[in-house]
Amino acid sequence: METFCGVRCHLQRLGQGDGVILLHGWGQDMRMMRLIQNELKDHYRVVNLDLPGFGESGEPSAPWGIEEYARFIHEIAEHDHMEAPILIAHSFGARIAIRYASRYPTKKMVLSGAAGIRAPLSWQRRASQHWHHLKRRMGMRGSAGSPDYQKASPIMKQVLVRVVNEDLSPDLSALRCPVLLIWGSEDRETPLWMGRKMEKEIPGARMIVYRDEDHFAYYHQGFRFMRDVCAFLGCGYDLD
Repeated sequence: METFCGVRCHLQRLGQGDGVILLHGWGQDMRMMRLIQNELKDHYRVVNLDLPGFGESGEPSAPWGIEEYARFIHEIAEHDHMEAPILIAHSFGARIAIRYASRYPTKKMVLSGAAGIRAPLSWQRRASQHWHHLKRRMGMRGSAGSPDYQKASPIMKQVLVRVVNEDLSPDLSALRCPVLLIWGSEDRETPLWMGRKMEKEIPGARMIVYRDEDHFAYYHQGFRFMRDVCAFLGCGYDLD
């Protein structure tokens, strides 16, 4: 355990070479990125971590937004002398990666099922939010919010509200590093149209779509994902 930005962090380092930082999604931990870690360690110095509030890492003392998470990752990069790390991120982790790359030097970035674009509210969602607000005013009890929200601790509930309400669309055009987007065609958490928008807005971005895969395409198709990542990074990769 090490401390960065005042938060105890559980992380692992493997390998030598250019720095790679792995960023998992909401409600996950470093185990979801372990295949990537193990497959890249022969070519890179890989940092795999539990983000603050997840796994064995501590929670922030105040509700962080994306800016604070990006600053946290930058402190790790500076500590490990990574002047321009490679970022490989999924979902919530991709929010952090996008903000990081818009603020700090970044060599390359791979984003899978990237969150960060706010979807327009459907009439069903607006009606549901109105009903929950009405119940709260009437003193009625009942569960509200997504499963992620319901399972979160009090501080992480506030973190979730902050991060999902921040639209990172303005950050996309500011990205100057090469970006590879990998998406599942049947992703319901971050639908394919979000990936297409990122592909359009990020200068020079390239996109690969895994047909019939969902939000966890990178995990379900781990070895295919690694072939695509290594082709993008320019490292050799042998399935054997």
